[in-house]
Amino acid sequence: MPPSCCASLSQYTHHHLVVFLLTFFSYVLLHASRKTFSNVKVSISAQWTPSILNDSSPAFSPGETWQDNRLFEDEKQATLFLGILDSIFLFSYAVGLYLSGVIGDRVNLRYVLCFGLCGSAAVEFVFGTLTEWLHIYNIYLYSSLWVLNGLLQSAVWPCVVAVMGNWFGKAGRGFVFGLWSACASVGNILGAFLASSVLKYGYEYAFLVTSVVQFAGGVVVFFGLLTSPKEVGLSLESETGLGPIETDTDSHKPLMSDEEDEVEVEKYSRRGQSAEQPVEAPAESPQAIGFLKAFCLPGVLPYSLAYACLKLVNYSFFFWLPFYLSNNYKWKEAQADRLSVWYDVGGIIGGTFQGLISDFMGKRAPVLVVSLTLAIGALVGYSRSPNDQVINGVLLAITGFFIGGPSNIISSAISADLGRQDALRGSKEALATVTGIVDGTGSIGAAAGQYLVSLIESKLGWMSVFYFFIVMTAGSIVFITPLLVRELRAMWTERRARQRQL
Repeated sequence: MPPSCCASLSQYTHHHLVVFLLTFFSYVLLHASRKTFSNVKVSISAQWTPSILNDSSPAFSPGETWQDNRLFEDEKQATLFLGILDSIFLFSYAVGLYLSGVIGDRVNLRYVLCFGLCGSAAVEFVFGTLTEWLHIYNIYLYSSLWVLNGLLQSAVWPCVVAVMGNWFGKAGRGFVFGLWSACASVGNILGAFLASSVLKYGYEYAFLVTSVVQFAGGVVVFFGLLTSPKEVGLSLESETGLGPIETDTDSHKPLMSDEEDEVEVEKYSRRGQSAEQPVEAPAESPQAIGFLKAFCLPGVLPYSLAYACLKLVNYSFFFWLPFYLSNNYKWKEAQADRLSVWYDVGGIIGGTFQGLISDFMGKRAPVLVVSLTLAIGALVGYSRSPNDQVINGVLLAITGFFIGGPSNIISSAISADLGRQDALRGSKEALATVTGIVDGTGSIGAAAGQYLVSLIESKLGWMSVFYFFIVMTAGSIVFITPLLVRELRAMWTERRARQRQL
């Protein structure tokens, strides 16, 4: 049984709290600005299409309208382009994740993180606010800005996960990272409320508010974040009793190792006997791991593929839920924005609760498989939700619990586990690279999914979209199953070893 989460949490200091909050709110602000785009899609679609057709126009200027500065002839074309923009963003975001993960292991994480936050805020201001103020409507400009935005935003997640991995060790990681990974959902909620509060003045003001707040957050991070305990003369062992950062070789044992618990107990007992002795510095500074070597680490590929399927579903809710609620149930856009936050509330609770359970079990895969299996039933139930906001909100929270929860665990706690496993002994510079690989592969799946969602909806309707989500959720279970079998076999071996001792 892993150490008590409460016992490990009691040993953290104010440095850990500051790091937790700064990294948490860094991604909160990023997701709040990202959520703005999905929350104002209806307004953007209306702005990009003519609202009044000129009945006499065929006699004078066939195919033209009173508003000749609009991009598209009808709402369907605008919706399809919005889906293309989502895919453009996620593809560039995925490519950027592979690059920024490698860069993050070689450059000061604080610099990379601040550059991503402030640069993305500037691009979003130009995309959503400046173009509207100047009445510039151009699909090539929009596409170019969204490519740049994806590349800049990709610098943030690998950095914040790496910083958290530097400060928080194995004990209680599922709970700590499960709670911390709620940053994305909190950002979605904040973004929804910020956008809905100023939407009556125009969608450009929603972009203005969130981009300004994000830029200010980047400045605070630059001056306040400590990326490693070493910056204040601390080691992980002196702060948490989990051992120095350089020797955290067993951090991924519950996921990747079939060794018995006696080995871990013996190691911790040896640490306790020598607690008063000074920590020996490693002979050589750990070197950053190569991209291909990181990709071939145990568990990285199956979890990356599983996350590709799962992030497709999760980000489809993220990008399209307010639009779906507004169009399918004819609710006002502001009402749809506020109702959509219940999906994120479910994800927050799910990630924290499931992370805590995985800590007590010492295994992650069983928790993920059970949750994703129940997620299939939740998707079926939500697809048949009546036109009632209370029932819809409850079903949304349940769906978010079983989908958003596993998504948060894979992108945070499991990414940290993978970047601290036995195969990396002698090198700690892999967290950002591994995190970039997992999240980058997930973003590729999500990018392809956003165009498919808009295409399936336009051809077959929303019910077929939910069938698509069910298939993708089942696919994530398939990729996790080999890891589940390995962990169950390890649990059986440990149980038989204890029985022999008794």
